[in-house]
Amino acid sequence: MIEALGLGKRYGDFTAVQDLSFCVRPGEVLGLVGPNGAGKTTSLRCLAGIIPATAGTVRIAGHDIALDPVAAKRALAFFPDEPRLFDYLTVRQHLAFVARIYGVDRHEEIAAPLLDELEIADKADELPGELSRGMRQKLAIACGLLHHPRVMFFDEPLTGLDPLGIRRMKDSILKRARDGAAIVLSSHLLHLLEEVCSHVLILKCGRKLAAGTLPDVVAQFSAGETDVSLEDVFIRATGGSER
Repeated sequence: MIEALGLGKRYGDFTAVQDLSFCVRPGEVLGLVGPNGAGKTTSLRCLAGIIPATAGTVRIAGHDIALDPVAAKRALAFFPDEPRLFDYLTVRQHLAFVARIYGVDRHEEIAAPLLDELEIADKADELPGELSRGMRQKLAIACGLLHHPRVMFFDEPLTGLDPLGIRRMKDSILKRARDGAAIVLSSHLLHLLEEVCSHVLILKCGRKLAAGTLPDVVAQFSAGETDVSLEDVFIRATGGSER
């Protein structure tokens, strides 16, 4: 469902991502982790077709995102860490606008349960400036889910959410995976990734350090120890010092 082969991105002489290959199948949630500047957001933006890759191939639901970008982007949703919203459209109008772009018929029937699930139904006639940071994030997610994407990219999706909102967002991500979506989730909240991810990919300086199922990657860096957390794995893999 998501396939990257030899993905690379350069900015002049600086290489942000180099020779990155992996795949995410339907029903899998891949946790993308790495220190600041590892290339996580750049990778996600290349995968979603927001910025062009310098090298390699990306396929989304079987479509090459460079050769057939419209078909690929119809199959995906990208959720950035900072919601991009229109100042003068209400919550309801945002959803209507997105529905027109994606050709979603009778979108009200889809939007209503989404607003209920994300707990913003009572904000349907408010503008983004009247919403909290967490509510704006929920609106962006509702807009992205409206066309039933088969592929989802989340870049720090829990920013601004309260503890209950975080719990419900995790449940929402897992529900989409159970329904067959292929999901990539980038977050520094490693306990979140342990709860929702089936696979993990560790980056450093734009290069892949480790990839595989969560148990396999943990075992790779456990040195025979038990009860090794993803935080322990992250520190050992990226060369950080243990406290």
